[in-house]
Amino acid sequence: MSSNKDVLLNSEFLIVPGVYNPFSALLAEKAGAKAIYLSGAALTSSYGLPDLGVISLEELAYMVRKIKEVVNLPIIVDADTGFGEPLNVYRTIKVLEASGADAVQIEDQVNPKKCGHLDDKVLITKEEMVAKILAAKEASKDIVLVARTDARGVTGLDDAIDRAQAYVKAGADIIFPEALLNEDEFKIFAEKVKGRLLANMTEFGKTPYITAQRFKELGYRYVIFPVTSFRAAAKAMQEVYQVLMNEGTQKNILNKLMTRAEQYNVINYYFYENMDKELAKRSYLVK
Repeated sequence: MSSNKDVLLNSEFLIVPGVYNPFSALLAEKAGAKAIYLSGAALTSSYGLPDLGVISLEELAYMVRKIKEVVNLPIIVDADTGFGEPLNVYRTIKVLEASGADAVQIEDQVNPKKCGHLDDKVLITKEEMVAKILAAKEASKDIVLVARTDARGVTGLDDAIDRAQAYVKAGADIIFPEALLNEDEFKIFAEKVKGRLLANMTEFGKTPYITAQRFKELGYRYVIFPVTSFRAAAKAMQEVYQVLMNEGTQKNILNKLMTRAEQYNVINYYFYENMDKELAKRSYLVK
């Protein structure tokens, strides 16, 4: 049986949906996902906070543990800037790996970081990011390391390519070029950077909508959809709360709700119920 690391490193191509809690991870698994992405943006929003690097390592590790309690899919964990300097990155990798992370993503922004598709980002130097990659590889030989560069929106495509090439040499397993502007840029990047490449197909950002199949044709091994499920859930909840406040009943939106049976199926309710009954029966057989 292939390990989670093998799945991440050796799969020909993976569509990797974003998740932000155990229930969303279960839904992704039941939809057929072979790997999942714990999005920093979605997780932070679920905490009611902005994606500015304000959550703690322990808050992130807690959610990794909770998700890995219910699914054993390979999980790529967005660790933003690694929670500090190289020594902090070393500890971040140790903590997240112990929590169940199969891959960890770090990026070359300064703190407080920004969403990769916003303006006015600030970068650390290439050498500072290389030091973080070296620290991550020193912390673990087993963790899959994803190195993200935000250089395209700050210093241009050529610098993004130059940084990515250095990150590969430093030991990054997967390269993530953030916020490229069109298919031509993705193609050029793939031609110049030799390694496993990850594309971010987020909504409402700088990258136009490109299909997973097209990314594969352009030379990318992974496509993440980091915040799509969170945005869908958030929009649905917003509408439901408004209906409840305006109408005082949910009877007119029952067709938009997951049924109790569907909910129980997702959380494996009957597995736990049946196990409880079986254990009770077996306990009387022990003399």
